[in-house]
Amino acid sequence: MTRRLIAWSIVFCGMFASGLLVAQRVSESSLLVLSKRAHTLAIVDPVSLKVLAKVPVGDDPHEVIASADGRTAYVSDYGGGSLHTLSVVDLVTRMEMPAIELEPLHGPHGLTFVGGKTWFTAEGSKVIGRFDPATQKVDWVLGTGQDRTHMIWVSEGEKKIVTANVASGTMSLMELVARQQGPGGPPPAGAGGAMGPPPGPRGPDWEETVAKVGNGSEGFDVLGDGETIWVANAQDGTVSIIDFASKKVTETLALDVRGANRLKFTVDGKMALISNLGGPDLVFVDVATRKVVNRLKIGTGAAGIVMQPDGARAFVACSRDDYVVVIDLKTMEVVGKIDAGGEPDGMAWAVRR
Repeated sequence: MTRRLIAWSIVFCGMFASGLLVAQRVSESSLLVLSKRAHTLAIVDPVSLKVLAKVPVGDDPHEVIASADGRTAYVSDYGGGSLHTLSVVDLVTRMEMPAIELEPLHGPHGLTFVGGKTWFTAEGSKVIGRFDPATQKVDWVLGTGQDRTHMIWVSEGEKKIVTANVASGTMSLMELVARQQGPGGPPPAGAGGAMGPPPGPRGPDWEETVAKVGNGSEGFDVLGDGETIWVANAQDGTVSIIDFASKKVTETLALDVRGANRLKFTVDGKMALISNLGGPDLVFVDVATRKVVNRLKIGTGAAGIVMQPDGARAFVACSRDDYVVVIDLKTMEVVGKIDAGGEPDGMAWAVRR
């Protein structure tokens, strides 16, 4: 009898410990949702779908990203290209922190967090930039020369960058490459006019290629480590597929997605979801067949999309309807709604580490 009690105790303790670990993992994950109308960042429990806190942010917030440790959120204060700050939220204390001043860069919009730094677009200045939280400074900028440089993706190795340029109808593809010293340099040295060292490597530099896509290129996502890019062209209702290696459009899909706002791949890369700011449908596209497999009515106009890290669900901000829908990706059906504030838009996932 004693042995049986001991055995049951071990099983019970194991189950209890496992439950604690699962609960801990869940409690350490949060869905972040911006409300453009209320100027707030909602911190949402992804299990109960309840809003845990709403933190004030700057005017006209559009996009949000969390730091790698899940402790800090950065929000772009857009203002149609006129504002020049990033709002900062401490996700542990759930308090607004001092904003990051970007002047003279204007119109921050797209955000990502890679290599311990916050990368952003500055649409009003036609550049992309990088903010270092350690030094509290913008430590790097690069011009695009394109109109409305809006969204940004950066590879984990920080050697590839992709941006969408809405008004130009283009995508900027940037790659960090080794440059050779040109035949004209370095300058002459010595009284006899002898040349300096022979041509050779002079360090890495960014090579930019502009790929023409469709009109209104805005929402996009990247497969793999930058191998393939899909971009939704809102004005044309098409999706352009770009091969990063050749820097060329390889295929244009006529998918009738006019008004498209965002395009995001599922975690397994098998499906692309496209939101429509001017219509009721969330469009599901099979990546392998390039065919639309579902048009799900979710509201009257949707924007931001974020995938749950385990790939089970997607969250879509129905901006015109003032709610976020929760999508079961296996059934492709709405399974919940979240009231995170008026006109929800940018969203992100924060995992506390």
